[in-house]
Amino acid sequence: MVRRAVAVLVTFLVAGCAGLADTGTESAVGGDGTGPITLAIGRDTTAYLRPLLDRWNQAHPDEPVSLLELPEAADEQRAQMVANLQAHNDVYDVLALDVMWTAEFADAGWIAPLDRSLFPLDKLLKGVADTAIYRDRLWAAPYTSNAGLLYYRSDILKKEHLKPPKTWAELREQASRLSAKYHIGGYAGQFLPYEGLTVNFAEAVQSAGGSILSPDARTVTMDLGSARAALGFLVGGLKEGWIPREALTYKEEESRLAFQEGRLLFARNWPHAYGPAAHSQLAGKFSVTRLPGLNGPGSSSLGGYNLAISAFSKRQKSALDFIRYFTGRDNERLVLTEGSFPPVWAELYDDPELIERFPYLPVLKEAIVSARPRPVTADYNQVSLLISSAVSGALAFAKPVDETVADLKQGLGEVIQPGG
Repeated sequence: MVRRAVAVLVTFLVAGCAGLADTGTESAVGGDGTGPITLAIGRDTTAYLRPLLDRWNQAHPDEPVSLLELPEAADEQRAQMVANLQAHNDVYDVLALDVMWTAEFADAGWIAPLDRSLFPLDKLLKGVADTAIYRDRLWAAPYTSNAGLLYYRSDILKKEHLKPPKTWAELREQASRLSAKYHIGGYAGQFLPYEGLTVNFAEAVQSAGGSILSPDARTVTMDLGSARAALGFLVGGLKEGWIPREALTYKEEESRLAFQEGRLLFARNWPHAYGPAAHSQLAGKFSVTRLPGLNGPGSSSLGGYNLAISAFSKRQKSALDFIRYFTGRDNERLVLTEGSFPPVWAELYDDPELIERFPYLPVLKEAIVSARPRPVTADYNQVSLLISSAVSGALAFAKPVDETVADLKQGLGEVIQPGG
């Protein structure tokens, strides 16, 4: 089971996502209970959620939703949710799941499948709906999408008559030279050993043109050349100093603040970091572009949140009504305008009024559509821990790049065997 799950995981990290399967409209949301409900979601770092929830509460005084904020880090969110669900606790009604948790939570029986006819899946960005589907059933409603972007100091690049980097070589040259000239950190991502590091490494592998498994998920295809280039790019930045050592302690929030406070020239982060920066001392001094790659624009990992209903909720009807409301077009617009989170409705990315207000939308849409989808496997957490641990060792100079890559490939080969 583990061998097969890992194979599925890595295939999804390097391959496009499958199309939606038409399996009818059967729904297993069995509860018809109504009343007060709770929304369990990661910490709201932009303070946009409560006003949106207030809109629902004012219109549904008998079914108010309470916000239960979980930790910021995805790993910690998952751990807290799992502990609750394993105990069959009904404290959580609606769960905001990172897109890679769909299969795990569905396979464990922790969330209830949904009637796909109740959701406008055809109006969502390409590939987004697939993150909520497992074994041909819809288990959640896409709420936000996500793709990594390169934040850069446009004021400094303009002063230096430079365009934002499209390749790693350009990023290295600009970050190295300008960080010394302006006494500022060059580049950082999310390099603490957790899920964020797995994402950063996966993006580097993809952006080097590499793959990890064959299309049939039976053979390891992680060629040492592209894998070395991916890991070597990060390790080299730390050794040369244009990636500050402090970045090894960064999750999303730490890297956001480092850039927003003017301590970084370049930073890889999700789109939610745009809004706070636009209202900070960096207003008018920064911009975003696609992640750079080995020989041109790189590829992000597809991220985001999906809203699911706890299988142990006693108010599943209210939970379902809330999810339909909260993922509707009007609220999705507010998710963008109030929270700077990428909506899942495709038409919002082509709205002239929104583009005028959020000029990065065309770049973001391109980044999301070109992103590699996250895996739909019940064992993602185990694999993520394996990857982040191995990469962290290399970034800490505990093991050479060549040895790390070779060991990683060997480890995959021991798990992923023909017919496994």
